[in-house]
Amino acid sequence: MTDDRGERSDGESAGLGWADSDDMSAFETLMWRAEADPALRSTMVAVADLDAVPDWTRLVTAHEWATRMVPRFRKRVVEPPLGLGAPVWSADPDFDLARHVRRVSVPEGEGWAGVLALAEHLATTPFDRQRPPWEALLVEGLPDGRAAYLLKMHHVTTDGLGSVQLFSGLLNRHRETDPDKPQPRAPEQDGPGPWSALGRQVRHDAEALAAVPVHMVRAVGAALRDPIARAREAVAFGLSAIRVIGDPGATASPLLAERGPDWRFVAMELPFAPFRAAAKAGGGSVNDAYVAALLGAFRLYHQARGVPADEIRMAIPVSLRSEGDDAGGNRIASLRLTGHLAEKDPAERMARVAADVARGMAEPAADDIGLVSPLLARLPGSVIAAVAGGITKGNDLQASNVPGIREEVFLAGARVDRMFPYAPRPGCAAMITMLTHGDTCCVGVNLDPAAITDRTLFGRCLVEGFAEVLALGPGVPPEPLLRR
Repeated sequence: MTDDRGERSDGESAGLGWADSDDMSAFETLMWRAEADPALRSTMVAVADLDAVPDWTRLVTAHEWATRMVPRFRKRVVEPPLGLGAPVWSADPDFDLARHVRRVSVPEGEGWAGVLALAEHLATTPFDRQRPPWEALLVEGLPDGRAAYLLKMHHVTTDGLGSVQLFSGLLNRHRETDPDKPQPRAPEQDGPGPWSALGRQVRHDAEALAAVPVHMVRAVGAALRDPIARAREAVAFGLSAIRVIGDPGATASPLLAERGPDWRFVAMELPFAPFRAAAKAGGGSVNDAYVAALLGAFRLYHQARGVPADEIRMAIPVSLRSEGDDAGGNRIASLRLTGHLAEKDPAERMARVAADVARGMAEPAADDIGLVSPLLARLPGSVIAAVAGGITKGNDLQASNVPGIREEVFLAGARVDRMFPYAPRPGCAAMITMLTHGDTCCVGVNLDPAAITDRTLFGRCLVEGFAEVLALGPGVPPEPLLRR
């Protein structure tokens, strides 16, 4: 039993409760098994820009503490026999922190470009599926005594917002070691095996089957009380599911039609306060302004390549978390929308984005992932990959906006000045994520170089797209900065 600080009421410190769970949801099962197609790898990488080189001993100790605070970091994924049921988290009997935490140096003169090259290589290197799916890399050798920290996690561990909640709890608020932080004990070394995972699935199915008569009685009773209303609701929900899961109707960009297995990263930053002011001046939210800026960048890129386009296919992951939800896990839905490129006025683009997102969120079947996950999770990985890839590979853009940590934080004595997020690119042309760290919007761009062949040009267009939106605000707009 724990109190609200994560400590046991009997005086013994405890870790994060959700991270000690052995269960994997249907959606997480989809992500894990969809990697039968390497293009659908679900790897997340956070790249932190540090003002100094952390103390190595403290850094290793911090990760050892983190694996006690987040027991899932000591667990591997165990599949049931023949894939009959959901995988489970089970303690790695050979857990060795040295396999997960390493240090390297970039060659002299490479700087931030070298950091991004390391991040690309780290992101596209498959996880050892017999080990806990995470790795950390300290990058030294940067100019002015600075350093970078890379954390790679599989998306089954948590979603983007859950990652921020984890970082918020695991990073220090000052350079010195915190002697008062909780000290949970190491998790138990035993855990469910393949046959235990299968047994869990059988029990879960039996419980679900036993509940069917109760649900049927309730449904029949509701239908008898108002059959016309129930029929209308069923039809409305079915039509909503078709709209949400089906083709959004947009024309895919011919310029971005090619797809390949590689990931290429771009990092851009801009101050948060002027961007928020510009969003307000344009009559929208920060998220509206963010998506409008991305659409401006895509319009400019198409024009510069001599292939103008009026629209692209896009998807926006949205959080389904409520205030009462635990940190961690995966609680997201995906809105498939038309990205309107023809509109040059950034305020008008913002208004169209706001209207499209509101319309998508109002759909009764908005939680498309939750709808299909329990069914698809029962299928073989190759089938899951074919179904999921058939949807996500048609997207030209996926865009995510994640609120980050606003206060000053430190890692083993080094201040975290920036945190660039790189989310999985599930076969789309680009996955672009914005994370607000402190007073800075950190934009992490994960490009498919087969689709977006000129990374340098796209970076310039990204700067110009955000500059269009920033110009809506009062005063002289700041210039977004590409990290090189």
